[in-house]
Amino acid sequence: MKCQGQGTRKHDNKNDIKEIAMNRIGIDVSSKELRVVVSVNGKHRKAQLFENTPKDHNKLINMIHKLPGESIVCMEATGVHHFDLAVTLSRAELVKVMVINPRSAHNFSKALLQRSKTDNIDADVLASYAERMPFVEWRRPSEEALTLRALARRIAATNKIKAQVKNQLSALLATQETPEVILMHTQSLIDTLDAQIDSYRSSAIKILNKNQALQELYTLITSIKGIAEASAIQLLGEL
Repeated sequence: MKCQGQGTRKHDNKNDIKEIAMNRIGIDVSSKELRVVVSVNGKHRKAQLFENTPKDHNKLINMIHKLPGESIVCMEATGVHHFDLAVTLSRAELVKVMVINPRSAHNFSKALLQRSKTDNIDADVLASYAERMPFVEWRRPSEEALTLRALARRIAATNKIKAQVKNQLSALLATQETPEVILMHTQSLIDTLDAQIDSYRSSAIKILNKNQALQELYTLITSIKGIAEASAIQLLGEL
């Protein structure tokens, strides 16, 4: 499959030759919104707006599937904001994903003499990038790595909640007017959060043991002085 400078490609089906459109889609990703520009056979359509949520990710896929033929989607790596979208799109049929370095997009925009900076223009530039530059497919992490990422982030979130509750307990203990029932339940909540964190970490270790590459990285990281199991899980979850 040729990806650069080609709007359609031909498929031989016995004696039939069919023209299959290859669409290019640029997506400018922010924490809350997606600006989407679709290019079909080199003709760029008006930008469309979606929310950066699982529900609208599916709406976007439905829109893409209404286009004739296959589609290449191009977006910038934007920290955590692009990741779930890239994973969802990579699982969709007839959709290929490329995630590019923001500096590459910036340099390409300068080459196009695109001086103004808006989200719609960014999406349009990314669609043009997909049209003109060699296609490099984004590789979705393994299912084990994705599960580990979710567990690591849940551990971090639960630790944050536990810290807040411990601060509350300290404040409650600072006065003799706090009823014993409040102290008891606050401490019980801390114990419950500790149990959740232990359960998440146990699940993370089981996931690591299912994937040789992750297991080797875990062994390497924990061999570093000062990095224990808990820190290693958090580090691996963000790789």
